[in-house]
Amino acid sequence: MLAAVLVIIAVVTGFALSRLSGNVSTFDASGIATHRPPPLKANTAGGTPENVLVLGSDSRTGVRNRTLGGGGAAIGRSDTAVLVHVYADHRHAVAVSIPRDTLVDIPRCRLPDGTWSAPQSRTMFNAAFTMGLTAAGNPACTQNTVEKLIGMRVDHTIVVNFEGFAALTKAVGGVRVCVPNKVYAGDLNPNLGRRGNLVLGRGMQTVSGRTALDYVRVRHGIGDGSDIGRIKRQQAFLSSLAAKIHATGFDPTRLAPLADAATKALTVDPGLGSATKLLGFAMSMRNLGLHDIRFVTVPWRFEGSHLRLVYPDAEDLWFALRADQPVGAGSAHRTTNTGHGIAISVFNGTRTSGLAAGAAGRLRAAGFRVTRTTNARSQDHGTTLIEYGPGRRADASALAAVVPHAPLQPITGKGVDLVLGTDYRPASTKAAGVRSAHRSLPATQTRTAADNPCSDLTYGS
Repeated sequence: MLAAVLVIIAVVTGFALSRLSGNVSTFDASGIATHRPPPLKANTAGGTPENVLVLGSDSRTGVRNRTLGGGGAAIGRSDTAVLVHVYADHRHAVAVSIPRDTLVDIPRCRLPDGTWSAPQSRTMFNAAFTMGLTAAGNPACTQNTVEKLIGMRVDHTIVVNFEGFAALTKAVGGVRVCVPNKVYAGDLNPNLGRRGNLVLGRGMQTVSGRTALDYVRVRHGIGDGSDIGRIKRQQAFLSSLAAKIHATGFDPTRLAPLADAATKALTVDPGLGSATKLLGFAMSMRNLGLHDIRFVTVPWRFEGSHLRLVYPDAEDLWFALRADQPVGAGSAHRTTNTGHGIAISVFNGTRTSGLAAGAAGRLRAAGFRVTRTTNARSQDHGTTLIEYGPGRRADASALAAVVPHAPLQPITGKGVDLVLGTDYRPASTKAAGVRSAHRSLPATQTRTAADNPCSDLTYGS
């Protein structure tokens, strides 16, 4: 993602923005959910954090994508998903990998015929991208699934296919990677039935194009052979790519011919659907340093052949990002009081006795001042709502950080009201209130762009 947007910066002086804008494809925004978490708030200095979802697509469309290993299947898949949280100062970022085999709840998603699918529970995460069974995939469905999972709004989604990835690695003159052991064609394609030719030698080497793609895609026959091990290599690759960008910079005249191909390979949300918008987004991240880009994997555990997120560890991670607080090794431990004494009322919109009182207790523990708990006018609310009067949007957003799935709704009244619906699920006091926002994840789950490319490449090592 960084490489893609920096290519735009590099060539803007010598390549027409209008021509690049014509290359960028956008996906249909009508598939993005209407009831979404609120945007993240600006800090006191006026900076606003952003969440960017980056998806790798093995699109089968186009001869070049098939040549690079796209195969012949007609359904686009995405086995790589990274949520990039750019902090409000736009000098720090954390990239969170979400394993493809993670069991999650997939919300209603728009299908190609305009209808909406039924919600699905305990489903593999990468199934969201295949919803609708099209060659282009369904990035809007994946975005909706991530928003439901993390309780935060995803500001932008970027999909990069095989051709785009290969072009970008060539644009920087190759990327230094560390290969734990020799990799053969049979490792890339277990159905080959034989070892085949040598694809990657053992040790440090520079890769680009198809070879770089093979490095980040291979799972069998390298390291521990797991998808988690593949994620670790992908994080190491992105770290090395960032280091290459910082060390060499970009030569606009050298990259101009490749920018055309690279932008053709991007599919983005309408908010980034032009070269001008991409340029503005890229410029906002120009001050990121190598030590300021941290890569983590969401806390997980095995559940049979799939993965299950570990709680409260995963929720601690999402909470820290919602609060725009750092995560990972070396983070200081600090307690965050989310409510800041904000006055709110809690209404029970269900027939579950004691729901409002229980929610009020948790919100008080989070620092909110609950002035009223009572029943709502009706007890048939299916969706939990946060209602707010004029001038109370910021207070409502603070409440949304604790009740992340509740949409915000303006009203004519003066206060901030939490109306509980049947979808309300009480979290632990730690998850809902006073907690460690600077949680340090295990060292094996974190790395920075400045780390050694050979460090921590294999799960369990």
